[in-house]
Amino acid sequence: MAKVLIALGVLLVLVGLAWAAIPRAFAWLGHLPGDLRIETRHGVVTIPLASMVAVSVVGSLALNLLAWLLRKLP
Repeated sequence: MAKVLIALGVLLVLVGLAWAAIPRAFAWLGHLPGDLRIETRHGVVTIPLASMVAVSVVGSLALNLLAWLLRKLP
């Protein structure tokens, strides 16, 4: 379990560094077709439905790959 937590921590740090280094690479978050944006004169509400699905799919694939790699290690 400790190896998994360490790997997840390293992965989060890498994503954070990538986000800070190249923010334009993540500019699509919240701007996909299917993301709702409601503008009124009082403010803006953004509901990123499609972005949440995309992040969930990528996260699931990454975690499954990580689990598969950890099973292959001795």
